[in-house]
Formats: sequence, C-alpha cells, structure tokens
Amino acid sequence: MRNIVVFSGSSHPTLVDQICARLGVSPGQVKLTKFANKETNVEIGDSVRNKDVFIIQSGCGAVNDNLMELLIMLAACKTASARRITAVIPCFPYARQPDAPYKKNGMPLSRVPPNVFFGYTGASTPFSLPVTPAGTPLQTPSLDRIDRKNPFDKMFDSTNESNSDIESAATSPTLPPAGATGIAPVISGLRIEGEVNKPRLLAPRGIRPQALSQPSQLLLPTTNGNPSALNPQNCVTSDQVNPHKGGYKHWVARSGTLIANLLVTAGADHIITMDLHDPQFQGFFDIPVDNLYGQPLMVKYIRDKIPNWEDAVVVSPDAGGAKRATVIADKLGMEFALIHKERRQIQAPHKSDMMLVGDVKDKVCILVDDIADTSFTITKAAKVLQQNGAQKIYAIITHAIMSGDAITRIQNSCIDQVIVSNSIPQEEHLAGCPKMKVFNVAPIFAEAIRRIHNGESVSMLFDVMDLI
Repeated sequence: MRNIVVFSGSSHPTLVDQICARLGVSPGQVKLTKFANKETNVEIGDSVRNKDVFIIQSGCGAVNDNLMELLIMLAACKTASARRITAVIPCFPYARQPDAPYKKNGMPLSRVPPNVFFGYTGASTPFSLPVTPAGTPLQTPSLDRIDRKNPFDKMFDSTNESNSDIESAATSPTLPPAGATGIAPVISGLRIEGEVNKPRLLAPRGIRPQALSQPSQLLLPTTNGNPSALNPQNCVTSDQVNPHKGGYKHWVARSGTLIANLLVTAGADHIITMDLHDPQFQGFFDIPVDNLYGQPLMVKYIRDKIPNWEDAVVVSPDAGGAKRATVIADKLGMEFALIHKERRQIQAPHKSDMMLVGDVKDKVCILVDDIADTSFTITKAAKVLQQNGAQKIYAIITHAIMSGDAITRIQNSCIDQVIVSNSIPQEEHLAGCPKMKVFNVAPIFAEAIRRIHNGESVSMLFDVMDLI
C-alpha cells in the first residue's frame, strides 16, 4: 500500500502490530515521551506530507493521558501537511456516563443520597412540585383579563358556556360556590397580566377565584372537593417541597460534544471506532464516523467455539443492550432472553430488583454486552440466570475494561467462561483469570483501514463475514 502511514499510540501497541501485519506495512516512526512534570511530548519520525495517516489509540488505561497524546499526534500530523488524518479508536473514551451515583471504586451506591429525590411530596408518590427559593410560599400570578379572541379558549370549554361567563368568573371577587370542584392549576392558552405582588388563583370555568389577603395562603381542594383558605402554618411552601435547604441536584455532565470538538480541532478528518456505548454519540461530530460492529466476530466465535450453540439462549444483561443481543440471536436463529431491572417499591424507587424475561431452565446462556468496567452488572445477571436453572453461562464482551477488583469478581462468579475482544490490552487480565478468552478485532480494523484508504465501501464490514 502506497502513501499510507500508520502510527501507534502508547495505549495498545500490540493491536497496532497485528493491524500493520495484515496491511503489509510497518508502523510509522514516532517518539512518545513525558517530561518530568508528566507533560506529553510527541516527535513524528516519518514524513507525512500529502499522505494518508492513521493514528491508532485506544481509550483505556490512563484515559486522560492517552487522549491528550492522541490530540497532540493529530495536531503534529496536521502541521506536517498530511493529506488526510484518521483517528482509529477501538474503545472510545468518554462515550458513556453513569446514570446513577457511583462510589470511588466504581461500585454503584447501595442507596441513593436523599437529596437526589428532594422533589417528592410524599412517601408513596414520586410526584414533584416546582422548587422555589427556601422559605418562599408558592404563588400564582394574577389573571386580570382574558383574550376573548384566543382560539385555544375552546379547548377547555366543557360546559358550552359563553365567553362572558369566563370574564365574570375571572373578575368577580366573590368566593367559589358550594359544591365546586377543586382549584385548577395553570390554564394554558390564557394571557397572564397584572402585578405579581397581588397573587390570584386561576380557576376553571364557573369558579370565581378570590384575591388573597396574605401571600402565604393558597386555596387548595379539600377531601370533599370544596376549596378552603388555609392558614399560614398549613400552607405549602418550598421548605415542604424541598426539606434540604440549599441542596442542588446532582447533574451528570455529558462530555460528548467536548471530546468531538477536541478531536476535530486537533486535526482529525475521520473517526473509526467499534461498538459505541451510545450510537447517537456520532451526532456530536461534523466529520465522518465509522462505528464498526463487534457482532460479526461474536457470531463467528459462537459458531466455532461454543458447543451445541443451536440450543443456547442469547441473554442481554440489561434493557439497554437488548437490541445488540437480538441482532446476534436473529443471525444465528437462537432464542432470546432479557434481564430486566424492575422498581417494585414505590417508597424506595432507587432500589431495583433484577428479573428474567424468558426461559433459560436447563439451557446454555450467552450473555452479550458492550462494556464491562467493574463487571458488577454481568456477574449479577449471571447469578439471576443460575437461580433460574441455567445449565452453563458464557459472557461475550466487546470492551473489557475490568477496573478495580473486576477480575476477582468474575473469577468468583458463576460465569463459566468470559470471552472479550482485544480492543483493550488483556495480557494482565488473562494471567489473573483462567476463565477469560480473547477474540481478535485486528482483522476488522485492518479491513476498514484498507477500504477507506482505497476509497471502497465499508458497508460489508457490518455483516457476518469470515475475517479470520
């Protein structure tokens, strides 16, 4: 292959050597060092002027250092007048964010901090009210006039009354009649005007609101449907809605746009990755992104290495990976099952029970997932399968990060065999876990690089094929 240069980052040089061996090229000369203060230094040793450059760097190990190293290599090749620069990232960093708080070791919290659900108004309902500053009564602005020409007024006309009735109901200072239903919340379609320091309540047709003498009082429906004026000590205030004064909701930062902008600004013209945790992550980029699938290699491994796979069941450990698992089940004509997290306790909505959807009794089960970081989900799902009578349990994972004591957790679990890809270096994991096996993703990346360099289509890489 001519006019192509393949550079290797420091994250996974073994994978780069395997890819270059299939392409028939030698890895480009690059010197990667660090200064005494841990700053990254990159020196490109080959000429890249008017050449097609591919930089292979996986988001594993020291993720932040590897990402910065990739950005500097991209900028160096861009400065050196490379014709096109493609970042090959087998395991994309920052592609997933936790949906629940985690401990420092990566384990999910046994219970969610109480201030996360500060909007709850009762012990048995998850309904939340808008939060106002602490100590401030909840108020509703006044309704001084109604626009008769508003076409949306007819949407909530349930009694076929005229617009004059609406006007009289909105302007009369008398109390609601006996037997009226409760006070309605905000009515959409009506224009609200007037001074804020004179709060009034919005009422449905036929009910006349009363101007409140004290801002702290609200008209609320009673048990028999009649509204009553409550004294200040019985009013609903923001202190009752949010008992944790000064609390702040723990928002989770989505860093996808930032990572995409960094790669593009550094000089990347194309991105190649595999099994993004969220496929919509591609939308953050303004450049082409090829998200290769690991399912073809998983299908080949199941056919070649798992005995009696025709009678096995493909299982997704969570609802998010159901589509990924059904693709493999459809390709092989196998049965499918799902581990579902059901929140049965209304009083404790953060606690979930894992339940199995499907039949796995006396069958071989194959768990399929894209990422295993702490291996907490995959081992807990395997325990559910064992409790439901599974005969043997396999787990196939694309990106096996295995942080913390994940290897020990897998070794002590009921999983019989764990099959992972080499998108992340697995030498240390193999030494510590005899259950682990590895399938090679270098062929699919090498074929993608060859086709992109030659201007060919890569659509055939998304189907089952013999690459090994």
